[in-house]
Amino acid sequence: MKQKAAADAFTSTEETTVGIYILKSQDRSEDFWIVLEGQKVLQGLDNFALALAMLFGLMYALNLNYPPEMKHTFEVLQKIVMELEGCARSKKAQVLRNRLYE
Repeated sequence: MKQKAAADAFTSTEETTVGIYILKSQDRSEDFWIVLEGQKVLQGLDNFALALAMLFGLMYALNLNYPPEMKHTFEVLQKIVMELEGCARSKKAQVLRNRLYE
C-alpha cells in the first residue's frame, strides 16, 4: 500500500507480492492499482476503500494466501474491520479488537 510517482511505480511493481498503489497525477487526481505477484491486475479504481475490497475479493477468488510479513495486517482488516469470519481470531488480533472497543 504504497504511494509512488508514476515512473517509480512501473519499476517497483515487479518486486511487489501484494499491494495497492496510489498514483497521483499533477492535476491532483488519483489512480489506484492492485498488484499481485508483480503484475498489475486492476487499475482505474476510484478510491482506497474500493481497492482494498477488490484486493480481498481477488485474494479470495484466486485462493491466495496472505504474505507472511503482512499476515496480521490482513487478519485485522478481514476479521475486525470488515467483520468477515470474525469468530476465529489470533490472540494478537483479539487483543487489538478488545483495545479498540474499550
